[in-house]
Amino acid sequence: MIRTEELTFRVGTFQLDRLTIDIPAGKYFVLLGPPGAGKSIFLECLCGLRRVDSGRVFLAGQDVTHTEPRRRGIGYVPQDYALFPHLSVTQNIAFGLRLRRYEHSELTTRIKDITQLLGIQHLLPRRITGLSGGEQQRVALARALVLQPKILLLDEPVCALDEAMRQEVCVQLLRIQRQLQLTVVHVSHNLEEAFSVADLAAILREGRFQQIGPIDELLRRPSSEFVARFVRTENIFLGHACPAATETPPQRRCASGQTRVELDHTAVDVPGRREGDVKFMIRPDQVLVFPEREHTGHSHNCFELQLARWRDCGAYIRLELTGPINLVAHATPAAFSELGHRSHLTAVLPLESIHVLS
Repeated sequence: MIRTEELTFRVGTFQLDRLTIDIPAGKYFVLLGPPGAGKSIFLECLCGLRRVDSGRVFLAGQDVTHTEPRRRGIGYVPQDYALFPHLSVTQNIAFGLRLRRYEHSELTTRIKDITQLLGIQHLLPRRITGLSGGEQQRVALARALVLQPKILLLDEPVCALDEAMRQEVCVQLLRIQRQLQLTVVHVSHNLEEAFSVADLAAILREGRFQQIGPIDELLRRPSSEFVARFVRTENIFLGHACPAATETPPQRRCASGQTRVELDHTAVDVPGRREGDVKFMIRPDQVLVFPEREHTGHSHNCFELQLARWRDCGAYIRLELTGPINLVAHATPAAFSELGHRSHLTAVLPLESIHVLS
């Protein structure tokens, strides 16, 4: 449905650098990245508000690189919503329809249908200036959807809302996307927001895609240290692969298909055969924690560590563990209660949960 080929756009010293991507029809795609990565600029290139320097943009198989925005069949909700404060909600929603000279009966029907879908019929006679942030967001969405686009571009659509409202609106956005079978590109820098809606995601950094794929792949199989840190992987280690088994003392040998990696004060087995420097990671939620010296049933990567500090994060308890290896682990409140606030614990790094970055 959406494809870019070697898309390049320059503004000042910043550049979108030869971006190529395919977003299948009917998918909810989230574009992530730090501030200044070029996310909004990429969106504006897709909808035609910026003319690309080189490369091509395809929508539904058609080259629209030089097509004016209103002929691309895209619904676009900018970050500031761009509503007209001097017009009523009805007039804002009807704006695009009036420009396209829809008959009054068709215009009325479409406004009725979309406001019922979004639950904002009661707002129709009101002015924009009296609306809350969440209400304005829904009106901007209605104005985009009333034109019945097959592609919807959302630039930080919930960034101005409080956390509870963000969650509610994300649920609604996903419901609407599924119901109308839209292809959505949703720009965000918030991971929780992405996890709640995304089928696919990409991470953009300094105008270049760092990784594109299913959201769980970015989370658990990041392609680089930058991506790993962006998705909040705190346990990242750099070590050196031990020599081959024939050159290694028997007590330090590793099973076939694995590599023992030496760190400063210990060694960790990682999957695959590796040589030289090895960088690897494990997410905090994949670290297993047991009472000290309890039989864990794991033959790899068991460490006796000290609980340095912990913090209640609501859905999980964040544990900071120190010893021959320093780790961050997440435990459910129930699991943490079973640990009995012990100061000495056993941590296990399951081999299948370790991901080698390089």
